[in-house]
Amino acid sequence: MKEIIGKKLGMTQVFTPQGVMVPVTVIEAGPCTVLQKKTIERDGYEAVVTAFSDCRESLLNEPKKGTLKKGNCPPKRYIKELHVADLGAVEVGKEIKCDIFAAGDAVDVSGLTRGRGFTGVIQRWNQQRLKETHGVGPVHREVGSMGANTSPSKVLKSKNLPGRYGHENVTIQNLEIVKVDTARNVLLVKGGIPGPRGSLIHVRTSVKAKK
Repeated sequence: MKEIIGKKLGMTQVFTPQGVMVPVTVIEAGPCTVLQKKTIERDGYEAVVTAFSDCRESLLNEPKKGTLKKGNCPPKRYIKELHVADLGAVEVGKEIKCDIFAAGDAVDVSGLTRGRGFTGVIQRWNQQRLKETHGVGPVHREVGSMGANTSPSKVLKSKNLPGRYGHENVTIQNLEIVKVDTARNVLLVKGGIPGPRGSLIHVRTSVKAKK
């Protein structure tokens, strides 16, 4: 499995040699500096701890400063674990770059969706409002029936209710990498991905790749 973290830069469009316009999302993928290797013998699983995105040291807390100091790495904003297929090929201090992927690869992209705060059921769950006419009463955008009064006399689980909408981790599967720009550390991924501009993005080999 190949993995990398990056930052969403926005969307644009490219044209194939056949003249077909393809909408793509631009992701600044890496470089991710390897800080530590975790092994089954010591940690119970295999992974590499990586750091991404330069920042000021004043923005870091003490645990992050200590982790970066152990890896002799300058201040980085994000520290994440990545799972790689060949742990022996990765060395501490080296960088994981976007060239681990190639055009045509199928990937799963995860990101934190844009938070929309407290919303009603129409925006949050796409429910339909009642008619905006006399006699309906002041319940045009209400939740609707909460269940039976006598039995079970409670609101059942999974009932669609108002609440916080967005700001949750979402994964889009089976997206195609259209282009890999190694000079700019950029991946062009077909279609849209979760999150606003500048948000942290996680790209990995698709687990359900189409044959």
